[in-house]
Amino acid sequence: MDAPQALADLVEISAQIESAVLARADGTVLASTLADEAHAAAVAREALALLEAARGPAGDPTQVEAALPDASFFVVRDEERLVAAVTGRDPTAGLVFYDLKTCLRMAAEEPVAAKKAASGARRRKKKEDEEAVEGDA
Repeated sequence: MDAPQALADLVEISAQIESAVLARADGTVLASTLADEAHAAAVAREALALLEAARGPAGDPTQVEAALPDASFFVVRDEERLVAAVTGRDPTAGLVFYDLKTCLRMAAEEPVAAKKAASGARRRKKKEDEEAVEGDA
C-alpha cells in the first residue's frame, strides 16, 4: 500500500485522529492530511524532536504521547518511518497507538506487495509462454 493510502485509511478508521503525517525515519514527509507542506514538514520535525527528547538510558522510544490542554500529539516509529498524529482532548491512547502502528505496517507492506505482484506476473507470463510453445509444437 502506498503512503497516502495508508494515511487515508488511518484517518478513516480512527475517529480520534484529527491530522497525521507519515514520514521517513529522517523526517522526509511521505504523506500528510495537512494541506500545507511546510506545516507537514514541521510536524515531522517536531515528531523527531519528541522522540529524541524521550530517549533515555533504556534506549530509543518507539512510541510517545504528549498530552496538551486541548489535544494530544502521538508519535510511533519503526526502523524506516514514523507516523505522527494530533487528536482532540482525552483520546483513548491505547487505541490511537494501535491505529498508528497499523498505519506503519500498512505503509511497510508496499514493497512486499509490489514484489509479490511482479513475481506473480512473471510466473503467469512464463506459464503463458510455455503453453504457447507447447501449442505450436
